[in-house]
Formats: sequence, C-alpha cells, structure tokens
Amino acid sequence: MSRKYYFSSESVTDGHPDKVCDQIADAILDEALRRNKHAKMAVEATVKDDIVVVYGEQNLYANLDPKNLPKDFDPTIDFASIAKQVLKDIGYEHEFKVFVLVGSQSKDIFDKVVLGDETAAGDQGIMFGYACNDTENYMPLAIDTAHKLSKRLSDFKREDSRIKPDGKTQVTVLYEDDKPVKITKVVVSTQHAKELHLPELRELIRKEVIDKVIDPKWIDLNDFETIINPGGNFIIGGPEGDSGTTGRKIVVDTYGGMGRIGGGCFSSKDPSKVDRSAAYYCRYVAKNIVAHNLADRCEIQVSYAIGMKKPLSVYINTFGTEKQPIETIEKIVERNFDFTVGNIIEELKLLRPIYRKTSNFGHFGRSDSDFTWEAIKTLK
Repeated sequence: MSRKYYFSSESVTDGHPDKVCDQIADAILDEALRRNKHAKMAVEATVKDDIVVVYGEQNLYANLDPKNLPKDFDPTIDFASIAKQVLKDIGYEHEFKVFVLVGSQSKDIFDKVVLGDETAAGDQGIMFGYACNDTENYMPLAIDTAHKLSKRLSDFKREDSRIKPDGKTQVTVLYEDDKPVKITKVVVSTQHAKELHLPELRELIRKEVIDKVIDPKWIDLNDFETIINPGGNFIIGGPEGDSGTTGRKIVVDTYGGMGRIGGGCFSSKDPSKVDRSAAYYCRYVAKNIVAHNLADRCEIQVSYAIGMKKPLSVYINTFGTEKQPIETIEKIVERNFDFTVGNIIEELKLLRPIYRKTSNFGHFGRSDSDFTWEAIKTLK
C-alpha cells in the first residue's frame, strides 16, 4: 500500500535579518582569507534597528612567521566598513552604527588545530550531509524550490524598488512512496513599500516570482495554492522589524529539514572548523553516492574531536534505497573519500574567499563552480 505525505521547507531572502548577519560574518571571513589563506576566524554579527554588533575571535597571523611577514601584509580588518557595505549591497540605505568586539583566537585552540604542517579539527562535533534524487542537483524538492523563489524575490527588488529586502518563502510537496509527486502550496511573504497595495503586490509576486520559478511539471492546477503575504501588509521589515544573528538559519542553510543537521552553523567559520568543512564534505560524499546510482537517498554522519585529524566515526544511511549492499557502498566510500581535516580542506579547495556567496539561498545544490563540494567525481 502506497504512503502519501506532505513535506514543507522554507527559505529567506538576502535581506532577512539573520541572513544579513550571516553575510556580514562571511564577508569578514573572505577578507581575512584574502590577507592570509590560513587565517582563523570566528567573527559573528547581531543587528537590530540601526545597530550592528560584530564580535568574536580572529588570528590573522596563523601559519605566518611574525619576523618575516609579506611586505603587503595588512593585519587590520575594518569590520565596521565591511558590515556597512554588506547592508548597503542588500538594499538597506540608512546609516548603521557598528560596535566591534573582536579579540584574538585562544592559543589553546590554535595549538590544537595546527599540528606542524597538518590541520586538526578546531572543535568537537557531529556533522551531516544529505542527497536524494528528487531534483537534478540532488536536493529535496521543497527546499530547492524555496531557495529559487527566495533568490528570484531578492533579485526582483532590484527591478522594482517597491519590493524591499526582507522576505520569506515556503513550499509544500506531496510525496508518494518517498517520491515527490507535485508541489501543492507556495507561500511568499515580502516586505514592500507603503504605496504598493496588497492586491497589486499579490499579482506582481505571482507573475514575477512564482510563475518564473515553479516548473510546470510539478503543478496540478486543481491542487495548487499560492499564498502571498498572508499576514497582510509587510512594510516594516529587516532589522527594524526583527533582530538578526549569525547562525540562526541552519535548517534553511542545509536541507530544509529533510536531512538532519549537526550542532553548529556554517557562517563565520574558517575551514578548520569542521562544523563547516566536514558538513560540506559529507554533502560531497552523499551526493556522489546518489549521483552514481548507488542509492536514491543518502545521509552521511561524521564526528570529530578537537585536535584530532581523523573523524571518530563515519556512518552511511541509505534509508533502504541502496542499489548495492551497504557494505559495498561503505568500501566504495573508504576507497574514494578521505575524511581527514587536512584532506577535506585541500580536496575541496576551501582556503579561498568564497564564503559570502554561500550565506544566501543554501550552501548546497548550487551550480557555481566555487561550490566544490557539489562536484561529481569518478569513483574507483
């Protein structure tokens, strides 16, 4: 007997207060990596009204000889200017006050992460990666569609100034026997100018966002509902409407709830923080398992301890969808993937200033070549 159920996922625009803070954190990380690719950063942000607080720890001198620094090395980062530029880029034009509380990375942590020429985990923790064959990019259909809606909504504000930066999307998918059948509901809530009244707004968003994103193959017009600004007017938004903090959208950042998540966020963290780098690698492994038709769904879990190069555990779950014995899949993973921290950083080329663009519209399922963890490799 077939089993039917509905599954929903949400995404947010680049102007959502939490995403503002993720972008500030990752823009700071990118600037640090431009100065020194081995820089250690864990600098976050909080925003409310016209106030931004930037706080955390940094080590711009990591792996450098203080007595023999490059001539062009600049050890200072203008955190306030970066924060203000991110806000301006998003579309928040008014003036913000930025308070900076950034100290040095603990020597106790640094000494455990850098082991001679090798890198160890910067903290303990568990990480997950997930993939499925719902979509061409091996992401669950609900979160993939929600991200595309949020991206289009974010882009549309640059085409129509009456659409403002803050917004959210949500997609509901009907599954039968764990396979997506159709999209049944789409929710879009967008901040807007006072002069843009709800009837016109709803028609505009339906035409310029929803109709341009949703693939008709997923739509049954007899069972499809669009819900636009169900709360009515959404004039006060962004940091004025709600506070934001780095790392509060980790379900949005990953698999929309379809795959499990680890204990830490991604944004602000340099690649020595396995919360980020190992989660990227787990996605890489899971995606390759599904892409090579070894399973329809796959989830990878790993765990690390601070100061250790190798994971404490690796667990492969294919939810009964495996096309070969799970023991065979485990051997394939062992032959083709190296979960040591140093290899993850090297294989995925993570010591690059690529992180601000990861902080919106999901860290996974993206076609950008800088998202190296989305590559499909030849398996031995």
